[in-house]
Amino acid sequence: MNDDGPARISTVIDATEAGLTEVLHALSDPVRRAIVRGLAQDGARACGTFGHLGVSSSTLSHHFRVLREAGLIETHDEGRQRVSTLRRDELERRFPGLLALVDGEDRTRPGQ
Repeated sequence: MNDDGPARISTVIDATEAGLTEVLHALSDPVRRAIVRGLAQDGARACGTFGHLGVSSSTLSHHFRVLREAGLIETHDEGRQRVSTLRRDELERRFPGLLALVDGEDRTRPGQ
């Protein structure tokens, strides 16, 4: 048995190397922004806990891949689940205030 901790799923772009274009593209979709907000508020979560977003499992997997490749999240295996975590510290160093804007988006929209 391996005691090195949970297995990490590789991230294509490290959060410290992520360019603004990749990050903004990943955040351009409302479902992906909802995923980021959920991870920001609740911490690490399994992909399956986002079923309330109303998209298919394959579409949800696609959104998680885009977020992972942009360096916004990291994913690791915990038993039979894949758990994702927001890379908050790295993102805050690279793009100060960006996560606060994403998190506060719903509260700042007119009519919300």
